[in-house]
Amino acid sequence: MGAWRPLAGPSRQVALEILLDGPLSRAELSRRVGLSPGSLTRLTKPMVESGLLVEVEGGPTDARVGRPSQPLDLDADAHHFVGVKLTADSAIGVLTTLRADVLASVERPITDPTPSAVADLVVQLIDELTVQVPGGTAITGVGVSLGGRVADRTEVRWAPYLNWVDVPFGDLLAAHTSVPIVIANDLTSLVEATHWFGAGRNAHRFVLLTIGAGVGYGLVAHNRVVDSPDVTLGLVSHHPLLPDGPRCNRGHRGCALGLLTVSAVTSQVGAAIGREVGYDEALDLAAKGDPAAREIVDRAGRALGKLIAASANFTMPELVVLGGEGVRLAEVAHDELLAGLHADRHPSAAEVPMVLQPADFSEWARGAAVVAIQTFVLGTE
Repeated sequence: MGAWRPLAGPSRQVALEILLDGPLSRAELSRRVGLSPGSLTRLTKPMVESGLLVEVEGGPTDARVGRPSQPLDLDADAHHFVGVKLTADSAIGVLTTLRADVLASVERPITDPTPSAVADLVVQLIDELTVQVPGGTAITGVGVSLGGRVADRTEVRWAPYLNWVDVPFGDLLAAHTSVPIVIANDLTSLVEATHWFGAGRNAHRFVLLTIGAGVGYGLVAHNRVVDSPDVTLGLVSHHPLLPDGPRCNRGHRGCALGLLTVSAVTSQVGAAIGREVGYDEALDLAAKGDPAAREIVDRAGRALGKLIAASANFTMPELVVLGGEGVRLAEVAHDELLAGLHADRHPSAAEVPMVLQPADFSEWARGAAVVAIQTFVLGTE
């Protein structure tokens, strides 16, 4: 199958409908894109002939011809993508299909955070995952995400966890591989993945909150990701939650950063019990009833509930998705989370549906792959 050039107009709308919700019957496609059956047939015929779309069995009987209809679908295995998430100390890569199903994953430590060394590491991950493509076909595109500000999908203007400023990272990667590469902010990438292929795929308005090294907030409204350069600043991190809470590194008392991050929970539990603990150990201690750990984790859970309430009160989402490597907090402190949520919601307000994403970095890497998929499908507009 040849390269899939970004489509335009009704052709792109048809391809997107099938990519996100297929297989779909021609009748359903006609309804969704507002075309007559004849116009849709003329539009999709060359897409089928090129291999972009495929006809699948199993549709309802078409009353006009008295035989089963053949819904249209995309061959998700016709293209493969690599997504790489960069943290302060590791690079996590995944291999996905066109529908972002993860086929393989790999993780390597970042021992040298200089841009050239990280670029070499990313290329190694791409090579490792490329050999795992079924059938030995080439990779169609690569997405790389990291915490920070990215310009023109290629230049990292600011990446605090790696201590980068004005790094042409896309160019560094392009010098070592001919595969198209897109660089993106990690939170925006995760929101896009949740929107296209995750818990938010059928929600026109939802919020994504992430807990990890920082506290992230993403919003989809009117079925579009709300984007801004300020997304990279982690503004919600300093939202005030508990007036008697601990101070963050900027001196704010009881803000999200000082209560919810992995480092906040581990440092506070460690100080309370007199020794260093990891995040899972801190939560395990709380779950087993250790009084000091329980108090700190419950306080964090209550703060998380208040943050969810604030996001729901301001944006009235259909759904709140919780993610990040620290998301287990929502399970261990579930009762306090609900208490904090209900304390800041009107008694007559609707319950806020909540979904938890997996608490590992492969979800973030998958988000990077989705940005590459979107670029492949939609172009760079």
